[in-house]
Amino acid sequence: MERMDRLWPGGPVFYYDDALFPPGTDAFLLGDFARPKPGQLVCDLGAGTGLVGLLLLARVPSLALHCVDLSTPALRLAEKTFAANGLSAACHLADLRDLEGVLPAGGFHLVVSNPPYFPVGAGPAAAGQARQTARSEAACTIQDLCRAAARLLRWGGTLAVVYRPERLADLLEAMRRSGVEPKRLRLVQHAPGRAPALVLAEGRRGGRPGLQVEPPLLLHHSDGTDTDDLRRIYFRDRL
Repeated sequence: MERMDRLWPGGPVFYYDDALFPPGTDAFLLGDFARPKPGQLVCDLGAGTGLVGLLLLARVPSLALHCVDLSTPALRLAEKTFAANGLSAACHLADLRDLEGVLPAGGFHLVVSNPPYFPVGAGPAAAGQARQTARSEAACTIQDLCRAAARLLRWGGTLAVVYRPERLADLLEAMRRSGVEPKRLRLVQHAPGRAPALVLAEGRRGGRPGLQVEPPLLLHHSDGTDTDDLRRIYFRDRL
């Protein structure tokens, strides 16, 4: 079922469908972690319904945004979201493993992605083919993602990804093999004393070795209340 929500009361709207991969904390984390600058050319690989792109545009409206996804229904919702907010973004129905003739190589300042987390046959099962494709690497491995990002990025451009901590070694290896040097890393914890649930990573095309590990991102205090970081990430400071 198609649904509509807002980033904050009176703020930008976004559309999604329960049958597709629904909006989650990982998208909001990535939208906050990435560092876009005004006027930059940005691509969201595996954009789905366009939530991460909307989050970036909510922060920096002057971005030139391109969204790539394999799902026609998801991209239709992305286009509906951008149109409803009067925002300009180009949506491309394409396989990120073959972007020749779809997007130019070497021109993007920033690539973002919330890629499938699990190898085929691993991880929890998802309901429906669309959710399963978004969760497992049947249509895109982490190496595919990093290779596509490297092709799109200009020299010195950055890739920002949200991923699972148990696959951090795979992510960092895939980045380096693609010529995207890991430069910034932040683990995400739901509460103090809990093991990290997600990892945010940034790499630079052609960057020199040297990884900055930031303090863990804590989402909830010991008593279950939201941290200031979580309130910022979900725009609750605008309530």
